[in-house]
Amino acid sequence: MGRNPWFETVAEAQRRAKKQLPSTVYGALVAGSERGRTIDDNTGAFAELGFAPRVVGHHAERDLSTTVMGVQTALPVVISPTGVQAVHPDGEVAVARAAAAKGVIMGLSSFAGKPVEEVAEANPDTFFQLYWSGTRDIMVQRMDRARAAGAKGLIVTLDWSFSNGRDWGSPAIPEKVDLKAMARFAPNVVTRPGWLWKFARSGRIPDLTAPNLRPPGGSAPTFFGAYYEWMQTTPPTWDDVKWLREEWGGPFLLKGVSRVDDAKRAVDAGVTALSVSNHGGNNLDTTPASIRILPSVAEAVGDEVEVLLDGGVRRGGDVAKALALGARAVLIGRAYLWGLAANGQAGVENVLDILRGGLDSAVLGLGRASVHELSRDDLAIPPGFAVALGAGSGPA
Repeated sequence: MGRNPWFETVAEAQRRAKKQLPSTVYGALVAGSERGRTIDDNTGAFAELGFAPRVVGHHAERDLSTTVMGVQTALPVVISPTGVQAVHPDGEVAVARAAAAKGVIMGLSSFAGKPVEEVAEANPDTFFQLYWSGTRDIMVQRMDRARAAGAKGLIVTLDWSFSNGRDWGSPAIPEKVDLKAMARFAPNVVTRPGWLWKFARSGRIPDLTAPNLRPPGGSAPTFFGAYYEWMQTTPPTWDDVKWLREEWGGPFLLKGVSRVDDAKRAVDAGVTALSVSNHGGNNLDTTPASIRILPSVAEAVGDEVEVLLDGGVRRGGDVAKALALGARAVLIGRAYLWGLAANGQAGVENVLDILRGGLDSAVLGLGRASVHELSRDDLAIPPGFAVALGAGSGPA
């Protein structure tokens, strides 16, 4: 009898993903940078927060729904945009279907392996993610394409300094999958026959290209080609952020905010929402965990824009803690990628069910009727837990 495909925690999904995926693919998902302090703190900080449960007065029915940038979601959880070309042959389309099945918003990366048209068809509640990469004309073309496909919001990611080097070693990723690359990675791949069979059965191999960056009449760049364009683009100013927001003309989320002064500048630029994030620990190592930074940002601008949190969410209880500290919702990345690797679309749905169950248990135990009632009073917060960065200065 085969193993039950259902798993009860995200940690188990991660264990199964590690067994399913070639080590290079799994290593790319784990990622992190330098010492890996930030990636560890992102998850560890949640464990430092305790709950303050009530013993009587619980509610038989709990409302876990909310809206993010005007879009209804059954859970205060958004699929964070990530590139998943080599995890599963159905990639972001499988993730989008899972999110749609659970009533959750899908975030799609510019570097994704599936085109925005297919993903938005699978889940009409899709936000498209854009980097400040290429010329303004190129960025307008990418936004126009996403808008035409039906994307309901834009996520702009700017928190990247191209950090590299990991103490545990970085996975080798080929420029493209050709005969030479297949020969080189064959020893790594043949030890994972399940992963290989999924792609063989689909009739295709991971091509490591970014179809959402394909120019009109041209071909999709490779991941590294897209990455190089991003690296060579002059970094944006706050005026550029305002221009992007005006050019998009709809719901606009700025991802990667860690400082109070940046949050205030984002408000001045007219964003609809911002995400407190350190890019999953993949950027500047030793940046504090997102959950430590969240309270100061939420207190500073939470009455003016929607504040989300991205980084380290592995349990429904983590979602509850983020909401109690001022987040409207959270974004998840590695958690759903591990679910995708473990069991495709059903695995992603499994992860979302885990988060729903854990969140519902927390809301119940805390004596709340709705996720909107969660507050700091529901938490045991150790002294010195929160960190306020850039709190001593306002907009320049």
